Amino acid sequence: MSEFTPMMSQYLNIKKEKPNTILFFRLGDFYEMFFEDAKVASQILNITLTAREGGKNKKVPMCGLPYHAAESYIAKLIKAGKKVAICEQVEDPKTAKGLVKREVVRTITPGTVLSPALLEDKVNNYLVAINKDKASIGLAFVESSTGEFMVSEFSSEAKLFAELMRLGPKECLIPESLRDDPAISVFARDNQMSITLQDDWTFSLDTAQSTLCGFFGTITMDGFGCGNLTHGIGAAGAIIRYLKETGQSSLSHITRVTPYSSEEFMSIDPASWRNLELTKTIRSGEKTGSLIWVLDQTGTAMGGRLLRSWIQQPLLNEMEIIYRQDGVEEFRQSSSLREKITTCLKSIHDLARLAGRIDAGLANARDIIALKESLLIVPSIKTALATCKSNSIKDTIRDLDELRDIVELIDKAIHDTPPLSLREGGIIKSGYNQDLDKLHEITRDAKGWILRLQQEEIKRTGIGSLKISYNKVFGYYIEITKANLHLVPQDYIRKQTIANGERFITPQLKEKEVQILSASERITGIEYEIFLMVRAEIISKIDRIQQVSRAIAILDVLVSMAKVAVENDYTRPVINDGDTILLKDARHPVVEKVLAGEGFVPNDTLLDQSNNQILIITGPNMAGKSTYIRQVALIVLMAQIGSFVPAKKAEIGVVDQIFTRVGASDELMKGQSTFMVEMIETANILNNSTPKSLVILDEIGRGTSTFDGVSIAWAVAEYIHNHSSVKARTLFATHYHELTELEVVFKGIKNYNIAVKEWGDKIIFLRKIIPGGADKSYGIHVAKLAGLPKEVILRATEILDNLEMESIAGDGKPKLAKVKGKKEKHVQLDIFDLAQAINDKAIEALKQIDVNNLTPIEALNKLYELKKMV
Repeated sequence: MSEFTPMMSQYLNIKKEKPNTILFFRLGDFYEMFFEDAKVASQILNITLTAREGGKNKKVPMCGLPYHAAESYIAKLIKAGKKVAICEQVEDPKTAKGLVKREVVRTITPGTVLSPALLEDKVNNYLVAINKDKASIGLAFVESSTGEFMVSEFSSEAKLFAELMRLGPKECLIPESLRDDPAISVFARDNQMSITLQDDWTFSLDTAQSTLCGFFGTITMDGFGCGNLTHGIGAAGAIIRYLKETGQSSLSHITRVTPYSSEEFMSIDPASWRNLELTKTIRSGEKTGSLIWVLDQTGTAMGGRLLRSWIQQPLLNEMEIIYRQDGVEEFRQSSSLREKITTCLKSIHDLARLAGRIDAGLANARDIIALKESLLIVPSIKTALATCKSNSIKDTIRDLDELRDIVELIDKAIHDTPPLSLREGGIIKSGYNQDLDKLHEITRDAKGWILRLQQEEIKRTGIGSLKISYNKVFGYYIEITKANLHLVPQDYIRKQTIANGERFITPQLKEKEVQILSASERITGIEYEIFLMVRAEIISKIDRIQQVSRAIAILDVLVSMAKVAVENDYTRPVINDGDTILLKDARHPVVEKVLAGEGFVPNDTLLDQSNNQILIITGPNMAGKSTYIRQVALIVLMAQIGSFVPAKKAEIGVVDQIFTRVGASDELMKGQSTFMVEMIETANILNNSTPKSLVILDEIGRGTSTFDGVSIAWAVAEYIHNHSSVKARTLFATHYHELTELEVVFKGIKNYNIAVKEWGDKIIFLRKIIPGGADKSYGIHVAKLAGLPKEVILRATEILDNLEMESIAGDGKPKLAKVKGKKEKHVQLDIFDLAQAINDKAIEALKQIDVNNLTPIEALNKLYELKKMV
């Protein structure tokens, strides 16, 4: 590299160590980037690309930015999927001999950011690691800004990707051997997850155990309960090694690694995450319009993240759900208690991330004051909660450590309104350190001395405009205007000529300057040392701060759910381990809020494992089928996170999995047809659902021909109903009216439709779910509402009339239930058998009528029912 300047050679040597990053190279008050880094960064950051002398006749591409504004620029680069290496000057340029020593102090990646400017307050920023082979799949994840660190193992890729969908990681570590893994590559591409390759050996059990035991100071991982998770340990070890390599300080805020099992929580597959719009909408990708938009009234960032986590991990344990409900109930019953806690929460900063920043050495004095202000609120919270009776609140009170020792230390040492920079002074309170107080006295006296000297010199020289001033370049100086230069004494030493006059110094002034500046430098140094001492003391109590943070987050979520319940007239659901889902006057939580003031039509639902296992929902498009079936899924999920629900009455038999088959969404971008997407998602449901599952099917078979679609939809319903390993509680919305005949064949299938009122040539959607199948599709009416030309509407009506007049009982009609070959135990019926079955049912109903005891009105009603049967 002899052709380059010493500084450029230094840059190139450091860049070799960080080849896959944008290197921020510190030069004075700027970070500069060179070569390809400069070209890439200038485009992303929209800053000027220029050039710098790099050596003999060498101009190298360059761009730069002020060091104090770096965070916002780094945020843009991280958002663009880049990694940024921060290269600092690690010695004082004033005292450096030759080239200033520089080294990379930290590497910022999508999964390791700590700066508030790079993070969303109420969203976790996870880094995950995957360690998989044919035997098992290990997963570990860390939230480096809060210290949360967890590990698990999965038996299938489907479960792994469901978990990744829940976590929404920003970055994923995988071994080199998985570089070409198609499933991971596709997931990363579709979910904006950055992939970072690591050497395979970093995931090996021996290496990972050594890394983890060394980090936690143990001789085994058994004490954390994860000693048997060999693949998970491999992933966890790779994470810790990566965090150390990227310069994430001591990492002492990561105090434990916690094993967990996805079997403890309701499973929600990736398609259902999207379809139910739990945390963002399908259309815009925004929070507004999602379930969390309705439920989130949290007052703290920690509470917001915990609520999101609860929504993403509904509970399966009946007693744990009731434990949460009791806390919500207590807050719901007392408006004064809610208001007190809400007021307290408004003054609490993000304790979890403050602890992370303090540990990482990134916190300034204002962060320390924010910690103190937050901890000062804890006693008020404990007082307000003192009489609470629910275990969920009482357990939280026990974790509300007031940390008085830390509060007192900060209060004594740190100014209440300190400057942003740690190198400006003004951080430490007077009275905390005697040496510091003496130095401050020197600087205060110095100001008085300078004023006195100025008055003396005015008197001595007779120059009334004489002024003594200071700047960082020249220090203290005496400024004389041009008109008075003839009065300057002989002992004045000329220092600088300016437009309006000249600047001078005297030996006496120079001597005082040395004293003042020396005191100022010592003040800055001593204050910084004291700050580091205070920070170290706080770091030693990190685990206690994290405990308080978790307790406040739980309270915040319970209060939030109570406020939402009161404002929206939610009810407490009865939770049990049975198979019944019973909802009275239930509403869709999101649609109800969107339609605020317009009124939402409530509906009932009954699902169980006997007579109401599958509900076939028919009715015209736009009538509300999709809203109805989704609202049931959302209410079940809400109930299992401990929330109250939008209904007059609710009884929920715990659901182990929610599956939804709705729309083709963005899967088409993968090159799969609409119908193929439908079938893949349907296959997943049939292969993985259980009798404890809830299945939402919206229009199966619409991506193919009518006969194929009807046949598949019918077969899917049969399969769910008849197979004992499946037998999931199911809501099946369809426009295939033929499926209403399933009710006659299977006792666990019931027909419902969306009530519609006809008014002349118009229809009114009543949005009410009523028993029975729809007798019309009203598709042409919907087409009319959509604005199709009148000529098209008239012609479609004419064609429909012709089709309805044709016989559909001949050879052209599909035999929905006919089975070729060997008969199964549950005998399938063809269309003619179906007609006989209907007649038999009508005859049986007729036999049951007691004619002698019927009133005329009851007789007419019975006749109407019999007519509907046949």
